[in-house]
Amino acid sequence: MASKPGILTDWPWTPLGSFKYIILVPWITESIYSFIANDENERDFSNLSIFPFMLWRMFHNQIWISLSRYRTATGSNRIVDKGLEFDQVDRERNWDDQILFNAILFYLGNKYVPGSSHLPLWRTDGVILTILLHAGPVEFLYYWLHRALHHHFLYSRYHSHHHSSIVTEPITSVIHPFAEHIAYFALFAIPLSTIALSGTASIAAIAGYITYVDLMNNMGHCNFELIPNWLFSVFPPLKYLMYTPSYHSLHHTQFRTNYALFMPFYDYIYGTMDKSSDTLYENSLERKEESPDVVHLTHLTTPESIYHLRLGFASLASKPYSSTWYLCLLWPLTFWFMILTCFYGRTFVVERSRFDKIRLQTWAIPKYKIQYHLKWQKESINNLIQEAILEAKEKGARVLSLGLLNQVEELNRYGELYVHKHPQLKVKLVDGSSLAVAVVLNSIPKGTTQVLLRGNLSKVAYAVAFALCQKGIQVAVLREDEYEKLNKSLGTKSEGNLVISKGYFYKTWLVGDDLSEEEQRKATKGTLFIPFSQFPPKKLRKDCFYHTTPAMQTPMSLENVDSCENWLPRRVMSVWRIAGIVHALEGWEEHECGYTMSNIEKVWEASVKHGFQPLRVPTQSKS
Repeated sequence: MASKPGILTDWPWTPLGSFKYIILVPWITESIYSFIANDENERDFSNLSIFPFMLWRMFHNQIWISLSRYRTATGSNRIVDKGLEFDQVDRERNWDDQILFNAILFYLGNKYVPGSSHLPLWRTDGVILTILLHAGPVEFLYYWLHRALHHHFLYSRYHSHHHSSIVTEPITSVIHPFAEHIAYFALFAIPLSTIALSGTASIAAIAGYITYVDLMNNMGHCNFELIPNWLFSVFPPLKYLMYTPSYHSLHHTQFRTNYALFMPFYDYIYGTMDKSSDTLYENSLERKEESPDVVHLTHLTTPESIYHLRLGFASLASKPYSSTWYLCLLWPLTFWFMILTCFYGRTFVVERSRFDKIRLQTWAIPKYKIQYHLKWQKESINNLIQEAILEAKEKGARVLSLGLLNQVEELNRYGELYVHKHPQLKVKLVDGSSLAVAVVLNSIPKGTTQVLLRGNLSKVAYAVAFALCQKGIQVAVLREDEYEKLNKSLGTKSEGNLVISKGYFYKTWLVGDDLSEEEQRKATKGTLFIPFSQFPPKKLRKDCFYHTTPAMQTPMSLENVDSCENWLPRRVMSVWRIAGIVHALEGWEEHECGYTMSNIEKVWEASVKHGFQPLRVPTQSKS
C-alpha cells in the first residue's frame, strides 16, 4: 500500500478475494457461445483467443518467477544481494489482477472498437506500425509519466507502493495501484487502438506486443543479469534500445535515475541515466554462483508439494503447507512434474538465506516421500544423497544437514553409510537428532510424570525414551513389540520407568509416523499430542491439543525468509535444519549421524544462545 493511498488505489474486485475470477465468467461464456452458435464465416477466433491468451500470460509470468528465484538462490549473476521478506510476498500476491483487468478491456475492445474483431492471424504492416508506435509515443510518454509519478504528491499516493520492493522479482513489475494500471494501459493502447482503427490489426501483432511488454517487464525486475555483453558489442546501438535487468534495478535502489520503460534512449537524452549502470552491469555478469557454508537437504513430499517450494507458487510457499482445491486442476502438469523427477537425477537449489555471516542453501532431492520406503528406490536415493554431499564438499560447505533424508533407518543407517564410504569427508553431516530430542523434551509440560510413546521407533524416539526414563518420568508404550525393542535398547538404564500401557488415559502423547486414527480417537479429552517425527499426525480431535513437529522460532536476523517450511508457521524452522546452522556457528568438528548423537543440553543451549526460541505448547495458551 502507498504511504498516502490516493483514489482508485484498490482493485474493484478486491472484496471478492480468491473468487475474483468469476468476473470473467460472463465474458468467457459469451465468447464460447457465440463461437459455437455462429456460422463458420461469422465466428470470431480473435475473441475466443482472449481467454487462452490470458492463461499464457499467467504461465509466462510463472516461468519468470521460478527462473528468477532459482538464479538468485544460486547467486549466479545476482544483482542486489539482499533478501525478500513475507511482507513483500504478501504485497505482490495479487500480480494476476492486471491480467484480469487487461482481459476485460480486450473483451470490451473486441466488441466495441472498430477493427478489433475477426482479426487475421498476421499482417506485416500492423506489426511494423506497432513497433514504431511503441518506440516513439509509448516510450516517450511513459518516461515523462514515470518522472511525474516520482513527484512527491503522486509518489506518496501511488508509485511508492511499487517502490516498496527494493529487491525486485519479475512480478514486482505489475504491482501498482489500480489507477496506475489505468494510465499504463492507456499508453499501451496507443499502438493497439491505432492498428485496429487503421484496419491493420492482427492476432500476432496484439499477442506479440503484450507478450513483449510482459517479457521486458519480467526481465527488468528479475534481479539477475542475463543479457550477454557480446550482444552490445555486435550491435552497439542496442544499449539505447533495450535496457538490462541491472539497468532497471538501479532505479529501485537509487529512485531518481533510469526512468525509461524498456529503451534507455530517453534517459540519455534527458540526463537521467545512472552513471553506475555500466559498472553494475559488468559486475553482475561476472558474479559467480555462491558457495554455501551450510547445505540443508530436503525432498518432495506429496505430488503437489512442488508448487509449495519457493521456486513454485510464491503465495503458496509463503503459507504453511496445505492442500489447495485448485491444484486439482493442475493435475496434468503435476503428473508431468512427477515424470520429470523420475528422469532428472540431480538435486537443485530451492532457496538461500543468510545468518550471522553464514551462507545457507536448501537443496531438494527429486524424490517423493513414498519412494523412501521402496526397496528398489534405495540405491537411487542413496546415490543422489551421496552426490549432493560430494557436491557440497566441492563448493566448500562446512556442514550438510540431512533433514528429511535420514529418517528411514534401512535407507542409509541414519547417514552413517556416507561417513564410512568417505572417512576423510571434510563437510560435517548433521542429522539434527540431538536438537529434535531437546525440543521434544522441552515441549513436555512441567510437572508431567508419565507420557505415552506411540509411533515408529526412530533414533529420536529411542533417545527421548532414554532421557525421560533418566529423569524419572514413566514412559508407557501400547504394543509389546515396541516395548521389547525399547527394553532391549535401554536395558537397566530405563530405571524401571519403561512400562506397557494399560489404557489410553495419558494426558501427554509423544507420537511418530505410525499413529493410527483409531488410537487418536481413544485418547482422553484434553490430550496433548507432541510429534517427535518430521511429519505431523492428522488432527482428528478438536477437544485435544496438537504441538508442531520439532521446530523453533528463528531470530529476525535470519535474512531472506519469505517461505514457510512444510506445515510450520512463518519464520519457524524445523530443528533438523536449525541443527546444521548451529553446528556451523559453533564450529563443531564432529559428525552427528548414524547411531551417535551430540550432547543434547549442549546443542539446546547453543541454539537458544544464537536466538532460536522454543514454540509455545498449545495447552499453555488455553490456560
